[in-house]
Amino acid sequence: MSAILEGTPDKKLALVTGRAYPEQAEETAKYLGTDVLETTAYDFANGEMYVRYTEPVRGADAFVMQAHTEPINKWIMEQLIMVDAMKRASARSITVVAPFLGYSRQDKKHQGREPITARLMFDLFRSAGADRIMTVDLHAAQEQGFFDGPVDHLTAMPILLDYVRNSMPLENTTIVSPDAGRIKVSEQWAAKLGGLPLAFIHKTRDTTRPNHAEAHGIIGDVKGRDCVVVDDMIDTAGTICEAVRTLNNAGAKSVTLVATHGLLSGPAVERLRDCGAREIVLTDTVPVPEEKRLPNMTVLSVAPLLAAGIRSVFESGSVSTLLNGLPEDMRPRNIYA
Repeated sequence: MSAILEGTPDKKLALVTGRAYPEQAEETAKYLGTDVLETTAYDFANGEMYVRYTEPVRGADAFVMQAHTEPINKWIMEQLIMVDAMKRASARSITVVAPFLGYSRQDKKHQGREPITARLMFDLFRSAGADRIMTVDLHAAQEQGFFDGPVDHLTAMPILLDYVRNSMPLENTTIVSPDAGRIKVSEQWAAKLGGLPLAFIHKTRDTTRPNHAEAHGIIGDVKGRDCVVVDDMIDTAGTICEAVRTLNNAGAKSVTLVATHGLLSGPAVERLRDCGAREIVLTDTVPVPEEKRLPNMTVLSVAPLLAAGIRSVFESGSVSTLLNGLPEDMRPRNIYA
């Protein structure tokens, strides 16, 4: 099977990946009916990186995939180098596929003399030669405006919704937003699950202390309810575990945590193990190694979503239709990562 997927008229798709999480690209390629184009990549003695594609990509629509996982700075730099190599190899178009976009949490200045790293990331990829960006569940949707070109902002909601819908009874369920900023997303969840009741946790965040927020109370009825907390990421898990404790203290029957990006940094696994959640549901936008998986943790594959997005871009179709669910032929054959 060729690694260059032929299209019509006279279009070619080339999917390449860095070394951060090649298994994700290989699974995505299966859904597309192609192979990942072989890439030669290695580190020099001083830590610099070398990249070269083993097949011609002239005139191809290239999709450069990389997971922004630890060591995150290295893998972002490798993806930038890959984009530069693709541009100099005369690809027709270059799409950066970053399921989790690193540095996207800083989308505005909270204090003087701070950077806006989300804008910096888009500028770096644009300067390297990217024509468009594809990512999943940005920390703030308005970050799409930082890129001078198309941004395909996919959402893992269809994958996560299907799992929740099929794994637990919903007649006694309340959707919970972990803070005021996630209310809109939580409202979408509640509506798509048949008009479930909604609650949110009132919390404040200390901008001078990273990964720290304090819950003050709950708005909405959660007593005796099965609560599903919906968030975009779990990093050190401090704030999300505080939300579980707040809900349990308010009399919740059970708490299920659902998040797109399972970064699970530092003490996250220990905190999640001890927080009292019934289940933790994540996707593999970044790899979740076996040593970080708990008995009550479920990791779902995001490959079918990425494949559907890539195919829509390649065939000049509508990416927005994926908000309503995956195409039938992209439905997960194996939902677990």
